[in-house]
Amino acid sequence: MPGKYIPSDYLPILIFLMVATAVGLGVLIAGSIFRLKRPYPEKLMPYESGNLPVGEPRYRFSVRFYIIAMLFVVFDVEAVFLYPWAVVFGSIGFYAFVEMMVFIVILVVGYVYAWKKEAFNWD
Repeated sequence: MPGKYIPSDYLPILIFLMVATAVGLGVLIAGSIFRLKRPYPEKLMPYESGNLPVGEPRYRFSVRFYIIAMLFVVFDVEAVFLYPWAVVFGSIGFYAFVEMMVFIVILVVGYVYAWKKEAFNWD
């Protein structure tokens, strides 16, 4: 019958999502109602690893910092793909070996390019 279908298999998921949302909102609301609200100057001051803040809080970071961070993420993702491949290496065959070598060559080319552009120098 069109229009009369109720997906009962998804009902537990719907109930779980409703309970999780209600618990999350309940904890946030209870926290805002019951927590102590005693602001004082030290509490409202910006936090810098337990040290007194020095200089302007809107300090601009060098672009080099972000480049190093992105390169770290790229080569970290490489390790994420290499580990499962190494675990099943004996059963995946020659085609998967060639695929992984192409992947590694592309990453090495990117690494050499970043090296030549002096992206790894932290001056």
